[in-house]
Amino acid sequence: MSTQHLTTREKFGFGLGDMSSNIVFQAVGNVLLYFYTDVFGLTAAAATLLVAVVRFIDAIIDPPLGALADRTRSRHGRYRPWLLWLAIPYGVIAVAAFITPGVSEGARLVYAYASYILLVVVYSAINIPYSALGGAITADSEERARLQTWRFAMAMVGGFLVTTIVLPLARILGGGGEPADLQKGFPLAMAVLAAIAVAGFFGCFALTRERVYHDDDASKPKQGFWQDIGSMLTNSQWLVIALVTLIIQTRGGMQGAAKAYFVDYYLINNYGSVQSGSALVSWLAGIFAITENLIALFMGLTMLAGVAGVIVANRLIRRHCKVRVMQMALLGTVAINVLLIMVPREWILQALSLSMMSNFFHMMFIPLLFSAVPDTVDFGLRTSGKGAMAMFCAGHLCALSIGIALGQVLTGAVLAAFGYQANVAQTDTALFGIKLAYAGSSIIGGLLAFVCLRWYRLTRGWQDRIPEKRPA
Repeated sequence: MSTQHLTTREKFGFGLGDMSSNIVFQAVGNVLLYFYTDVFGLTAAAATLLVAVVRFIDAIIDPPLGALADRTRSRHGRYRPWLLWLAIPYGVIAVAAFITPGVSEGARLVYAYASYILLVVVYSAINIPYSALGGAITADSEERARLQTWRFAMAMVGGFLVTTIVLPLARILGGGGEPADLQKGFPLAMAVLAAIAVAGFFGCFALTRERVYHDDDASKPKQGFWQDIGSMLTNSQWLVIALVTLIIQTRGGMQGAAKAYFVDYYLINNYGSVQSGSALVSWLAGIFAITENLIALFMGLTMLAGVAGVIVANRLIRRHCKVRVMQMALLGTVAINVLLIMVPREWILQALSLSMMSNFFHMMFIPLLFSAVPDTVDFGLRTSGKGAMAMFCAGHLCALSIGIALGQVLTGAVLAAFGYQANVAQTDTALFGIKLAYAGSSIIGGLLAFVCLRWYRLTRGWQDRIPEKRPA
């Protein structure tokens, strides 16, 4: 098997792409549902239906976008040009999705649908080619795994920017913390982040190169769209990875969507009553007595813990099979969330620490999961002679989108079922529902994903164990 050692410069450049993608991904996953219910003014049921419909549309468009990317030909390659073409539209639409128009309730709901649909379309149109780019940069499985760890370390930087900046900055730029103030502040805060995202995509385009195309053999007939779909859906190892992705992103969608509610409503924020002779302690207590700042602290520090998880995963795969590292990370996620679901409401620091540890293990797992997708393409080419990089990545992102949608829909459904009401004190039943969505989802999802990975065969050295199909 060929070995391609990539430079740190190119790995960093590749990571810039997911840093930019993650600005929208984390805004949607961690902020958008909260924005819709507590700022934009939608009910939990309306917001849940909105997320479900838009994510369903997203799942439908992903495969055609993958086929289009696989068939793109330009002097810059197949996948990199999409970063150049869509960077600015991506930034503009990201801002538009967080605008609250001063129109009737019905017209506002229409605007929410239109802006969210445009957001997921442009996100998929730039992220699918970006995901396929990782398989076109190198053919070496271990180097792909290391490349993905750079990707997700940088993704957590983008997530850190969103989760630590967007809520406090929206409050500052809007002139206060009331819904009317935040309606003014959110689009301004997102404009700052969107500018960073656009610059990151341009950087990714400039610093990476495409080297590997799996369908360059002129002696083989070119596959059509439906043949690409068929080769993906008949690839046993891709199906395992897609199922694991569906499960783990349902878990991630639930925990991400429920995080703001967990901090805002479940935890008891006593920082406003802290009395101390230390000016620094009093100053910090005053800052985190503001709910938006405490939410930002939770989200930001969990993102940094995720960076640490990515770094540890990168170290571990040098000595251990990446599938074994994935299984270890899943068990760690389950154990931590068992503790988290039992945390009393007054234990803010303990809840923060456990949330950080949960994301640490989650981000040990995610980059290795994504690095498995190009391996499933190689498996298909080796065993059946069929595989299409962007299509397989698009199908994987389709499973991811469905998982996030399920997670957000389930979160909204759980909140509604347990009696959640926006901007009021919650009942004990509603508080249990928030805790169940936040921590219980990770326990169930982690265990299911661990079981599914038992059917994944592409462990270290799989190329030597699985014979290559010989042409007839």
